[in-house]
Amino acid sequence: MPARRPSSPTRRSEPSPRMTSGRAGSGPRDRPIAVAITGGIGAGKSTALASFRRHGAATVSSDEIVHHLLRSDPEVKEALLERFGEEILGADGVPDRERIALRVFRDREALDLLEQLLHPRVSREYLAWREQLAALPEPPRVCVTEVPLLYEVGADARFDKVVVVTAPAKLREARRGGRTDDREARLLPDREKAKRADFVYVNTGTPAELDAWVGGVMTTLTGGSSPADGSEPDAGEPSYNL
Repeated sequence: MPARRPSSPTRRSEPSPRMTSGRAGSGPRDRPIAVAITGGIGAGKSTALASFRRHGAATVSSDEIVHHLLRSDPEVKEALLERFGEEILGADGVPDRERIALRVFRDREALDLLEQLLHPRVSREYLAWREQLAALPEPPRVCVTEVPLLYEVGADARFDKVVVVTAPAKLREARRGGRTDDREARLLPDREKAKRADFVYVNTGTPAELDAWVGGVMTTLTGGSSPADGSEPDAGEPSYNL
């Protein structure tokens, strides 16, 4: 474990009010333990998500789901064209995320509209993905999702456990190449997120230290059976890496 954190994953001592996984039953393996990763911009959420996958979890990010929706949901495309016009389309005729971001930058009304359009669909897609995992003959023990606005949109109730990855503001800004990000003002402070989370990691060290910490979390979640060989989940698992 990294010297910057306690030797075991930081956890809340009281029972979580979120849903339980039902793993105490005596029947076939139940659905995977549902874990959300959240934290500030530049904290290292995506790196943590990759580590969870390396340690055997099935993973998906909200960004992957949004990318999938932009490419495949005609209602999303129609609503975006109605609000922003055809200039948001890329050369392939698909709504381009960077062009959309430029349109909603510093426009709170447009950003609110975009979030109201996408957030319910992202939630539905995520829950469908999780059900598909649970229906596999050998479902993964853990599924992990990166959700930047987890607490801000009240999505934490959909998960069994929450992981918060945080880092000092100056370090996060440096990781973004010195760019400031107005979205930070809309986010719940990391200190408050940490109070609500089950596991907290202060990401001021190396990727290897973060990876080792994630391995400890996986061992805690699975009762000591986390893969240690860096094996990937089964290729048959539903994925949004399209």
